[in-house]
Amino acid sequence: MARPPVTLGPALANLLSERPGEACGVFGILLPGADAARLTYFGLFALQHRGQESAGIAVSDGETITVYKDLGLVAQVFDERTLAGLSGDLAIGHTRYSTTGSSVWANSQPVYRQLGRNGIALAHNGNLTNTSQLGDELGPVAGTTDSELMTEVIASEMQGDVGLADAMERALARFEGAYTLAVMDRTTLVGVRDPLGFRPLCLGRLGDGWVVASETAALDIIGAKFVREVEPGEMVVFDGVELTSRRPFAEARPRLCLFEFVYFARPDSVLHAQTVHAARRRMGEALAAQAPAEADIVVPVPESGIPAAQGYAAASGVPYRDGLVKNRYVGRTFIEPAQSMRDRDVQMKLNAMRGELEGRRVVLVDDSIVRGSTTRQLVQIVRDAGAHEVHLRISSPPYRWPCFYGMDTGDRSTLLAADRDVSDIAAYLAVDSLAYLDLERLIAATGAPADSFCTACLSGDYPTPLPVTTDKYQLERS
Repeated sequence: MARPPVTLGPALANLLSERPGEACGVFGILLPGADAARLTYFGLFALQHRGQESAGIAVSDGETITVYKDLGLVAQVFDERTLAGLSGDLAIGHTRYSTTGSSVWANSQPVYRQLGRNGIALAHNGNLTNTSQLGDELGPVAGTTDSELMTEVIASEMQGDVGLADAMERALARFEGAYTLAVMDRTTLVGVRDPLGFRPLCLGRLGDGWVVASETAALDIIGAKFVREVEPGEMVVFDGVELTSRRPFAEARPRLCLFEFVYFARPDSVLHAQTVHAARRRMGEALAAQAPAEADIVVPVPESGIPAAQGYAAASGVPYRDGLVKNRYVGRTFIEPAQSMRDRDVQMKLNAMRGELEGRRVVLVDDSIVRGSTTRQLVQIVRDAGAHEVHLRISSPPYRWPCFYGMDTGDRSTLLAADRDVSDIAAYLAVDSLAYLDLERLIAATGAPADSFCTACLSGDYPTPLPVTTDKYQLERS
């Protein structure tokens, strides 16, 4: 399908950019005789939190690949009419959060390339660190994303009788950085994680078929059984109903993004054999031990701060209260707020319950602070509701360093904690006290080994060489 480019207005961008984005969701299924597109639709619903700019599905009936994608949420892009036109038992899907390229239709996924009677479709979660180099090598492509470049490289290797899996194995050597992929041609589905496994991918079984997804919650929604995580550096190939595992990399060193535990993943998903919700509760418990506060109630910032606040309350003995209400219907939209509303963007999402907060000393618990402007407004909302004191507790360390592996935080100057100590941040946010969970306690709460994570945004310790060009729009300016 074709449509003119659409971009997000500046006010809406401000409303949506304070939190780190969730780095895209990918889904793939091969199930003989099934309505794969409909199952993919439900899988994407479960992954909506990972990307809200666009959604798309590619499906094959064994002869023809059909792709439908558009800007907006999954439920805005797909309905009964569009799903009825997507026939086949092999499909991949994608929800996008942009880290390279603008929020325009041309950059939505899956990316598709016709190859004679065959074709390939690709869904990508992550961010390459050699995007500029690949762009120079390949020249102009249809879109302006690293995902487009990856598709071109794979297509260039898929010549003659070279199959999809062999072409991908050759192409992967040219990719650097973070990438979890679901790729398909007319008959084959391939899932792969980069050798450091920055972004998650799990493997599921549904009847005689197979499923790959960014999170286990996407398996649950379609009734698939979780088998295991796809390992860092592993490529799983589904041809018919057979599963083949390949190891195209000489070395794999697991470095899952620690923010998957802190914020990105759904609380009902499983990572490193741990339920994310339970890990977040343990973060709150550790935070209460590290940074107690004389207070009357513990209040979460919904929804990502809820498990940590529950843990903090349980460990501290301070009563838990829901003092903030989230408007769940504020999401991606292309209606820009009027100028008079731009200073009230946080209240479009959150409203305080005065009856819970008035006259009380409040421990306000959140998972992270990135740029800080939203947190500052939120603290003011709590004070305006009558809170006597506000003690802010964050269940992760200060976010001081940019991410180049799938979060849109490449400009360090925008990060609140980049050049401020905790006391300066507390003064800026106008809180009575502020404490962050330290890195050692955070990692301990996950139940996984310390050397299995990427902590670059918190520690400045990058597991790969950094890119020369870090501009999100680098391919648009070349």
